[in-house]
Amino acid sequence: MSEPFVGEIRMFAGNFAPRGWAYCDGQLLAVSQNDALFSLLGTIYGGDGRTTFGLPDMRGRIPLHAGTGPGLSPRRLGSKSGSEKETLTVNQLASHSHGFNANTGLADQTSPATHVPAAGAGVSFYADASQDISMAQDMISNSGGSRSHTNLMPTICVHFIIALYGVYPSRH
Repeated sequence: MSEPFVGEIRMFAGNFAPRGWAYCDGQLLAVSQNDALFSLLGTIYGGDGRTTFGLPDMRGRIPLHAGTGPGLSPRRLGSKSGSEKETLTVNQLASHSHGFNANTGLADQTSPATHVPAAGAGVSFYADASQDISMAQDMISNSGGSRSHTNLMPTICVHFIIALYGVYPSRH
């Protein structure tokens, strides 16, 4: 394997960070012991910039290229977005409707399954009507209760590690 660039991030399936690498877990490092890496990262990911600087925190995040493009939102290096849970508003739901029909058939099933349960002698569930009728539009009300739902794509967890040492990258 070739020598990494200082600051290079790789995925690693092992259960430890190899020598010369550190987990991308937001930890703070000493500037005095990691001056090459600090010169590349600065305080983008945290730290006070005098004695400490932060590593990227990839826990619970997927990587996204910084910048912008046609039809895309601008993304700044080190910025975070998204959430694990999301609460949708009525305005975010696609327009749709739920029909509800009824008929004048007898409620005579003792094991109703897909029927109306038996009402007993002389009891009516509905008024008489000669054909199927549509109910009023307000028969069915809103539901959901503003609760959040999980907003995660299927994932598998591996470690993201960053090279503390290696070849210092040159600009073009």
